[in-house]
Amino acid sequence: MAVRIRELIAGLAAFLFLTAGCAALPDTDALIDQNVGQAARFENASGPLSAQKNAAVVADLKSKSGDIDILDKQIALEQAIVGSPLSMGNKVVLLQDGAATYGAMFAAIRAARDHINLESYIIEDDEIGRQFADLLLAQQRRGVQVNLIYDSFGSINTPKAFFDRLREGGVNILEFNPINPLAARVPWQINNRDHRKLLVVDGRMAFIGGINISSVYSSGSAARHNRKLAETKVPWRDTDLQIEGPAVGELQKLFIETWEKQRGKPLTKKDYFPELTAQGKDIVRAIGSTPDDPYSLIYLTLISAIGNAERQIHLTNAYFVPDPQLLKALIDAAGRGVDVTMILPGHSDSEVVFHAGRSHYSALLKGGVRIYERRGALLHSKTALIDGVWSCVGSTNLDWRSFLDNDEVNAVILGRDFAQQMKAMIARDLDGSERITLASWEQRALMLRIREWGARLLQRLL
Repeated sequence: MAVRIRELIAGLAAFLFLTAGCAALPDTDALIDQNVGQAARFENASGPLSAQKNAAVVADLKSKSGDIDILDKQIALEQAIVGSPLSMGNKVVLLQDGAATYGAMFAAIRAARDHINLESYIIEDDEIGRQFADLLLAQQRRGVQVNLIYDSFGSINTPKAFFDRLREGGVNILEFNPINPLAARVPWQINNRDHRKLLVVDGRMAFIGGINISSVYSSGSAARHNRKLAETKVPWRDTDLQIEGPAVGELQKLFIETWEKQRGKPLTKKDYFPELTAQGKDIVRAIGSTPDDPYSLIYLTLISAIGNAERQIHLTNAYFVPDPQLLKALIDAAGRGVDVTMILPGHSDSEVVFHAGRSHYSALLKGGVRIYERRGALLHSKTALIDGVWSCVGSTNLDWRSFLDNDEVNAVILGRDFAQQMKAMIARDLDGSERITLASWEQRALMLRIREWGARLLQRLL
């Protein structure tokens, strides 16, 4: 019944969307042209670097990365587009799948001394959800202030009693964009969803990526919302980051901005922005996007990175429903000799999204893009690696909804050392994937073609 309710609400959202008109993705060429020539700007724990030091950082990156042009172009473009600085002195840990990510999150929550800010699209009342709830309540009792944002639509199947228990224990809770318009504190927007996955502990450590709070990410677990997957016990494959250092301050700003924009009750006074010191050598830019922005900051960043690529583009993504600009950017990159490789799901918890994405395979394959489908796991990662130096991990899918309707958060990491970790992770995913060739794809069954055609008609609503 709960799944049926979700489907009915999704149908209502689609109807309201169609009757309300369409937002548009930005003209990326025009915006990029406007920002050419902007200077790079870096910050460390002490604040902005001088122009001389900025230039030295770029030169050092280029010397370690084979003089790859993407650094000159992309650093400047991101600075002009996004506004947030490239922060130096960070320590970034790449986390794969539920066991590693939840283990690191639990350890950070137990070590909290001042506050815990948690934001998630889905928080389920299952084994993992209850473990989080118990830890958060225990810390709240110790005097650590816990502030929690959950998406009303994403967590629609979670009983009200789950959140009531947290609220009664002192946790400050905010329901993002309530499905019930009578409960909305700001103008109601049925399509706006908080798809972010963000945990900030004491303002010093942050986690972002694709993992929601749900037992589906536990080893050997299966998707509760899909009976076929539940029967086969398919594990979920996801990617997250643990970040320490100055970039955490930018992620904390995003959490507090969301809280204030949704008019949550005043936050308990805590040390939300402690003085941050260097924790490592990673260069990070935190990027948040919301429908309130003139255009999706994450979308424009990704399109410009693809457009600047000279050697390799590796994209891994769970939900691929591309718009024409993204399709063109990928095909154009392959056309100029860039190795464009995509790892996409071999099956999905959303059949419509799965077939809508597949409806674009022919054009991509004919354009020289290499496509692999992940087998043996339900792919939920959202990552990018370009020219062996520009990495991106976050919550953003390659679909219209992520770029136009959702609040999302990603991190860009510059440097070859972290990119080597990404490359090793991608290699493992490729080993577990099957390559889709144009010859084999053209031989697919008629029924699959019909499903793709039907799903493609709905792609803007997915």
